Amino acid sequence: MERSPNIPITVENFEPAQRFLRIAVVTETWPPEVNGVAVTLAKLVHHLGLRHHTIQLIRPRQDKNDEGHEQTGWSELLLRGLPIPRYPQLKLGLPSKKALLKAWSIKRPDLVHIATEGPLSWSALQAAHILRLPVTSDFRTNFHSYCQHYGVGWLSKPIVAYLRKFHNRTAFTMVPTQAMKYQLDAMGFKNLKVVARGVDTHLFHPDKHSDVMRASWGVTPDTMVLLSVGRLAAEKNLDLTIQTYQALIAAGRRVKMVFAGDGPMRALTQTKCPDAIFMGMCSHDQLSTLYASADLLLFPSLTETFGNVTLEALASGTPVLAFDCAAASDFVTNHKNGWLVDSNEPQTYIQRAVDITRETNTLRLAREFTRASVAHLGWDEIAAQVEDIFQRTIEMG
Repeated sequence: MERSPNIPITVENFEPAQRFLRIAVVTETWPPEVNGVAVTLAKLVHHLGLRHHTIQLIRPRQDKNDEGHEQTGWSELLLRGLPIPRYPQLKLGLPSKKALLKAWSIKRPDLVHIATEGPLSWSALQAAHILRLPVTSDFRTNFHSYCQHYGVGWLSKPIVAYLRKFHNRTAFTMVPTQAMKYQLDAMGFKNLKVVARGVDTHLFHPDKHSDVMRASWGVTPDTMVLLSVGRLAAEKNLDLTIQTYQALIAAGRRVKMVFAGDGPMRALTQTKCPDAIFMGMCSHDQLSTLYASADLLLFPSLTETFGNVTLEALASGTPVLAFDCAAASDFVTNHKNGWLVDSNEPQTYIQRAVDITRETNTLRLAREFTRASVAHLGWDEIAAQVEDIFQRTIEMG
């Protein structure tokens, strides 16, 4: 339609030009390290790059052969790190304020986004403040909740105090669920923004179902495959997964337990579940087949800030049995795409599993709704939300 010649054209008639940003992303974990923070952050950063933002990644050097890489729109600054106790494959970034001040003075980013809270990240926060750079952060790990699982519950309060001080020095802190926002707000955290994690709905898909994989586990068509995905460690409430499986066996259910992941409790878990399948660390392609080939994801963890496995299972068409917390609270609807149990009710969790495995038709109906419940959580949509927060932070000055 042509504009009437009597109506003047003004600046307001045009959309403002999209501003492409120079974003410094600070993290102390990154692929090929396998954990929820590394995997989801890498996905987010990749999609920010697809939106034509220039990324500078600051992280610890993972080993002596780690040189990082550079290409158009992407650079890496690798700094010193130390292995984390119990998880030597992960690095804790060492204080590096001087190096960051030098790098950002030479090539100034528009914004610094900090994804972890270790010594390297604290240095980044200090350097950004000295240079008057806008800063945002992510709350990605419940370190204070881990304490009780490692016999150092007394550390919980000082850890919360440190995390609060850290995040309250940033313009916005992104949290993955509304429940986490309420929890942190009650603890005195400020300027919280809810941004869900995304899920790769192309990778995680019901079409990845494999009868060949199920046959390799020695299961029959009427066997229910239960899946556990994650680190084999105390903070994942692994004992309850084991107890649930044992209760199902005792109840005479025809089930097979499959564990995907590794960790300090693997040997103990193998002893307690001698008939289970242990897949060890899996690639993303392997995981996508695992999810789609299973019948139910058991996810009893109570320490998650989000729980990426919940979305991955749902996108794969597999219902979830979880406690009513983290991502499950926001994306699992009871008796529709999974089942929720009130937190800290382990016996109810076990009984719910027994009930589900008795009513196989209920499980079949749940599978029909799983994928649709997370179809809107593609990574480009999540990157757009983060981009909007970055733009607003810069405009605030």
